[in-house]
Amino acid sequence: MRRKTGAKPDRPRRKHRLLTAAIALIALLAIAACGSAATPIPTAAPTATPAPTATPDPTAAPAPTATPTAAAIPATAIAPSPAPANTPAPEPTATPEATPPATPTPEPEPTATAAATAAPPSPAAPEPTATPPPPATPTPEPPPPPCQGSQGGQVGDCAPEFAGTQEWINSQPLTMQELRGKVVLIDFWTYSCINCIRTLPYLQSWHTRYAADGLVIVGVHTPEFEFEKLYDNVAQAAVDEGVTWPVVQDNARAVWSSYANRYWPAKYLIDQHGVIQYRHFGEGKYAETESEIRKLLREAGAASEALTMPLPTDQQIDDTYIDSGRRRTPELFAGWYFTLAQQRGGIGQTETYVRAALDSYNNQNSEPVVAHFTLPESPNPDKIYFHGSWAIGPESARHAEETDDLADRVLLYYSASSVNAVLTTESGEPYKVVVTLNDEYITDANKGDDIIIGEGGESYLIVDAPKAYKIIEHPTWQELQLLQMYSMSDDFGLYSFTFGTYKDGF
Repeated sequence: MRRKTGAKPDRPRRKHRLLTAAIALIALLAIAACGSAATPIPTAAPTATPAPTATPDPTAAPAPTATPTAAAIPATAIAPSPAPANTPAPEPTATPEATPPATPTPEPEPTATAAATAAPPSPAAPEPTATPPPPATPTPEPPPPPCQGSQGGQVGDCAPEFAGTQEWINSQPLTMQELRGKVVLIDFWTYSCINCIRTLPYLQSWHTRYAADGLVIVGVHTPEFEFEKLYDNVAQAAVDEGVTWPVVQDNARAVWSSYANRYWPAKYLIDQHGVIQYRHFGEGKYAETESEIRKLLREAGAASEALTMPLPTDQQIDDTYIDSGRRRTPELFAGWYFTLAQQRGGIGQTETYVRAALDSYNNQNSEPVVAHFTLPESPNPDKIYFHGSWAIGPESARHAEETDDLADRVLLYYSASSVNAVLTTESGEPYKVVVTLNDEYITDANKGDDIIIGEGGESYLIVDAPKAYKIIEHPTWQELQLLQMYSMSDDFGLYSFTFGTYKDGF
């Protein structure tokens, strides 16, 4: 059956032509908009009239998401990129029946040269500030080679290292290798040694004069008594005696042994190459020692005025002592390790003392043994005598009981210009020791620096630390003087006596 002809078949065709025209118009507007966004915008271009916004066809497929362009970034942030000029937009394919609207002729796009010309000139960038070149880093000198040769304490030996040492005072730990290039003076000492204390003023002078020229003094503190091993005691002694140069503890005597040293004080002078060039044992020869210091400093390049200053003189021996022809009282010890084991003598009551000493020696840890002593009618010179109860130990003799009077004491006949005693306190608490000379109190004319003259003329010591105390200083050398020391305290501990024969003090 055939379909009738009429108007209805024309509606779909008209509707198709209208839809085709609308799609073509939307496509033209979209193409025009995309071409406008891709064109760089000169700064001085006039403001364009915005095109009307096309209403999208709800049946059309969604347009792709536009990629952000350089136009969204401020012009001051980037430079415009040149784009091809006058690029025609692609024409859409139209059906033959559609009559597309006339496409507006696009205005010619400025060329890259025109865009650059239209833009205002950018201000000239400031000249960068010239940065001075960094100072040249000096090339470090290579460390000196180790001293070649045998190590030891003989002149010509390489100075041994500070092996086996404990704490350092007034310095960080030092090594002989890092001291190469310096002149080094090694001073073996211990702080209760009166002979060592007498040399300290000369060491102070050398340290003051020559430290700037390259002299380094190192005090090797090798103790004689156990209390001298305590760091706090050594550090306090350094302050009390004005020791400001480096000091190292040598409690195990490792440095002492490496030098094969046997004396307090002992000095070893080492040149810039680490070689021992001079040594001296004991007191004296200060001018000779300083001359050797100057010689080595000059060899190392020193040339200061200190090298021409007057040389020191040794302490002067008392003339009366020299003329008498008699030797002074030797150093005396109270502990059995020194008196018996080392055969250095010093005790008058031999039988009672030796019995207690042997019992102490046989005790576990050599604990002191208490013995009761009675003074003889005629004490011998240059010997220590005890009265009362005393605990005899390896290093000292200690008063063994508290008493209510000053009957217990130490007695000694000596010949010397000065007397010093190493005393200690077992508890750490101070105690009083009354001191008499020839059964009378000591006076200002003959007292040592540590004696106090109290009311009524009483002369005494306050023992508050383990150290050497200066007791007697005569104006001249004296023979067979009776010294007695009394205390009621059971802390009263005696280590040793030392004696001097100098004109100017201890």
